[in-house]
Amino acid sequence: MPVNDNGGHGAGHGTTRTRASVTEQEALDFHAEGRPGKLEINPTKPMATQRDLSLAYSPGVAVPVKAIAADPATAYDYTTRGNMVAVISNGTAILGLGNLGALASKPVMEGKSVLFKRFADVDSIDLEVDTENVDEFINCVRFLGPSFGGINLEDIKAPECFIIESRLRELMDIPVFHDDQHGTAIIAAAGLINALELTGRDLKSAKLVCNGAGAAAIACVELIKAMGFNPDNIILCDTKGVIYQGRTEGMNQWKSAHAVKTDRRTLAEAMKGADVVLGLSQKGAFTEDMIRSMADKPIIFAMANPDPEITPEEVARIRDDAIMATGRSDYPNQVNNVLGFPYIFRGALDVRASQINDAMKIAAVRALANLAREDVPDDVAAAYQGNRPRFGAQYIIPVPFDPRLISAIPVAVAEAAMESGVARRNITDLAAYGRELSARRDPIAATTQSIYERVRRFPKRVVFAEAEEEQVMRAAISFCQQGLGTAILLGRDDVIRATAEKAGIDLERPGIEIVNARLSTRVDAYIDHLYARLQRQGFLHRDVQRLIHNDRNHFAATMVAVGDADAMVTGATRNYATALQDVRRCVDAKPGHRVIGVSLVVARGRTIFVADTAVHDMPGAEDLADIAVEAARLARRMGYEPRVAMLAYSTFGQPIGERSERVREAVKILDQRRVDFEFDGEMAADVALNPHRMEQYPFCRLSGTANVLVMPAIHSASISTRMLQELGASTVIGPLLVGLDKSVQITSMGAKDTDIVNMAAIAAYNAGS
Repeated sequence: MPVNDNGGHGAGHGTTRTRASVTEQEALDFHAEGRPGKLEINPTKPMATQRDLSLAYSPGVAVPVKAIAADPATAYDYTTRGNMVAVISNGTAILGLGNLGALASKPVMEGKSVLFKRFADVDSIDLEVDTENVDEFINCVRFLGPSFGGINLEDIKAPECFIIESRLRELMDIPVFHDDQHGTAIIAAAGLINALELTGRDLKSAKLVCNGAGAAAIACVELIKAMGFNPDNIILCDTKGVIYQGRTEGMNQWKSAHAVKTDRRTLAEAMKGADVVLGLSQKGAFTEDMIRSMADKPIIFAMANPDPEITPEEVARIRDDAIMATGRSDYPNQVNNVLGFPYIFRGALDVRASQINDAMKIAAVRALANLAREDVPDDVAAAYQGNRPRFGAQYIIPVPFDPRLISAIPVAVAEAAMESGVARRNITDLAAYGRELSARRDPIAATTQSIYERVRRFPKRVVFAEAEEEQVMRAAISFCQQGLGTAILLGRDDVIRATAEKAGIDLERPGIEIVNARLSTRVDAYIDHLYARLQRQGFLHRDVQRLIHNDRNHFAATMVAVGDADAMVTGATRNYATALQDVRRCVDAKPGHRVIGVSLVVARGRTIFVADTAVHDMPGAEDLADIAVEAARLARRMGYEPRVAMLAYSTFGQPIGERSERVREAVKILDQRRVDFEFDGEMAADVALNPHRMEQYPFCRLSGTANVLVMPAIHSASISTRMLQELGASTVIGPLLVGLDKSVQITSMGAKDTDIVNMAAIAAYNAGS
């Protein structure tokens, strides 16, 4: 999304296009599937009985009405106002597409609302205002103030966006924040602070050029000046060249405010000897000669999207001393607005701030910069496959899935709001506030995002064993488009291509390979390998030939077993047990491990690992102990410190039962093994998951509620997870197959393409473990 003098976009809306894009049809299908759009509204109070309705509406609702009328501040206590942000646009500057109108902006505004919820648990609703008249827009928005705790303006073209934001801030007593301006400015400023530190420069003496004079560029310049950057050392450029004192062509009051006294007139002249250049313009704006003319150790932020002003590869060809940032997720140092706006509003809402002022923005900048200098936690390091990123030229800005963002940025913003006098609620214990924020994070989204990021860095060859199915093909295409590696489509070439053509799927793209089991030159090698494994298990040579020729699970699993592929995914067309049996004929358990199935259950931001949900029917005590160890390993590998509850229908001996005895014996076995994670049992599920119920057993060894549940039998595990999934109370991923010597994942029968992609990504992730 390139930025021009009329635009308001810097690094974008928190998501950027990677080198492998999605197709138009896939994007339409994503937004249309199931319930159209990306949002829904759910009640937060029970609505099951007549009494519930009487409290929620008439007559009970009259009580908070009267309370709010008497004291308007209590609206934050009795309504959603304190956690509700409106995302508002008139569609005059949608992404890089220009003025397409208010209605066309709705998919983007819905997406912004989703990001608010996903990253900071801020409820949000999109509002599209169908007018380009500044006064009409302002009057519409200003009267909506009582409904919301904050206003996020979006996709409004410059210079109108400056006028609209300024006047709404004067008229309203809640934060009004144009993210296209300030979001980009905050993230860029954080990266700039760190880049200056790494190159031995400071705000007072560094020389900076900003190319682009739209909303984001003006905001960047204003913010770094507010932070102490010497105004005389900043040159702002637009499409007509340097903005200098005395220039009249193409000027407005916002550009004039940053005009400097200089004899330089072109961008090329301005960049000679510059220490820093910020690009908020368009692809190709920076030439190699311009970069070559900059000072030693240049700082280059090429933030136009989807294509930067100059790529890191182009810069690397001409100099090796540059620090670079872009707006794209496929390069290091992404200037990504999602690092800012959710958390800034989170902090502002929690202290009921009347505005988001410079002090709060600068606090967010400092918090982001400091976070990049800290040691990276395991669940971020996992994305780098053991190469833990450290503060330096390739890591000056935190990554979006860093779980510390939710506790670091809002705390800093809230503290600045209180100190600057715009907070109407005081938080006395900021450390406790930070811990509370951490609990609100959506851990599974962060986990899957970190998995995807690591796989992108270390792409794998994954076999899609049922590739004649349309949803499997779509999953394979998505896998490649997201830069996760090579997708090997296993099936009959003519059938795959015919199905693809009928479905409108383009298979002629990098990263897609089609393998026909009957025609493969590797068939004989696979037969020999599998026959050597199965000849003493009742299989004749011709039996193995049939398995390899006719059964794709056996062919795919053998491919992985002999190293012709890194991982496989299957299960869309047959039940889990059958698929697992096929795979186990070809792949052994990892030495010292137990093969189990673990489901990830997410409910209200909590992630629970449930085992065993796929393999062991009625495990004995030794089996249960092994299952606990394997599930704890998985939890730790995915960034969680395991707290294992050994579940039963009884709790610590009451009521007494034969099956509970096996669970108690498993706990004794774990004691004897001296495992390195917390565990206890036997206990009922409510004791394991409810802190108040757990308090009734002060001797319980768990330091908090359990996040790993070991079920006493497969039927209880399967029934509970499937029931939760179908009731809509939780999101369930898996079962994940754990403990095999090679990486294989089995989806549920009839899985959607998005589910298959997730399982393929997890398979690729585990292939590197």
